[in-house]
Amino acid sequence: MKTNILMAQESVISVKNLNHYYGKGNLKRQILFDINLEINPGEIVIMTGPSGSGKTTLLSLIGGLRSVQQGSLKLSGQELFGASQTELVQIRRNIGFIFQAHNLLGFLSARQNVQMAVELETEISQIDAVSKSKTMLEAVGLGQYVDFFPDNLSGGQKQRIAIARALVNHPSLVLADEPTAALDKQSGRDVVELMQQLAKEQGTSILLVTHDNRILDIADRIVDMEDGCLVRNSHNEAIANESGATNNHSFSC
Repeated sequence: MKTNILMAQESVISVKNLNHYYGKGNLKRQILFDINLEINPGEIVIMTGPSGSGKTTLLSLIGGLRSVQQGSLKLSGQELFGASQTELVQIRRNIGFIFQAHNLLGFLSARQNVQMAVELETEISQIDAVSKSKTMLEAVGLGQYVDFFPDNLSGGQKQRIAIARALVNHPSLVLADEPTAALDKQSGRDVVELMQQLAKEQGTSILLVTHDNRILDIADRIVDMEDGCLVRNSHNEAIANESGATNNHSFSC
């Protein structure tokens, strides 16, 4: 019983003493400095900071899109440092990705874009893949648009397809990079509230990079990056005020 409790509490993301560099020789430059970060199951964490501070680099390392050079980075207990490219591909299949540019295929319908993610599960039948994709699109409010192509949909609707694609396989983690940057205020609010609702229902953790201060309130915790360093790691102030939480942390490089 004790073992089961410990497993249930295991961090989805565990980063320890992570450093990262670009370039070689005289052009080698350090981008990330001694990053330490834990994200728990079902937790929504927003990462903020100026452009060039290292946010997207850290996101790409956590997502297995780059190889870890120094330090430890674990996803659901699996160490990414030293992982082969084949192992990184498998790790990426268990993560949902949401980007600013949607990354939808224009020649595929909404349902087909979502279905591509479903079919990463090799044991699922075609009928089940179609049904699962339609159900997820209904969950994001696009039940009437399953056969529409991206060019015939608004920016907010495209982002809803991206959310459906990211969450359709019930991943333990979703990584979102500026998901509201191309949306107006109301569409952006609708999108992040939808992400928040579905993630909480599924117990999915979200790490979201944004410059949009209008959506910070959806976070359980906010981390700030500056010049490749984590400089603040704190509970959302509104949540902390309600719960009396005081475990805020500051970092320096």
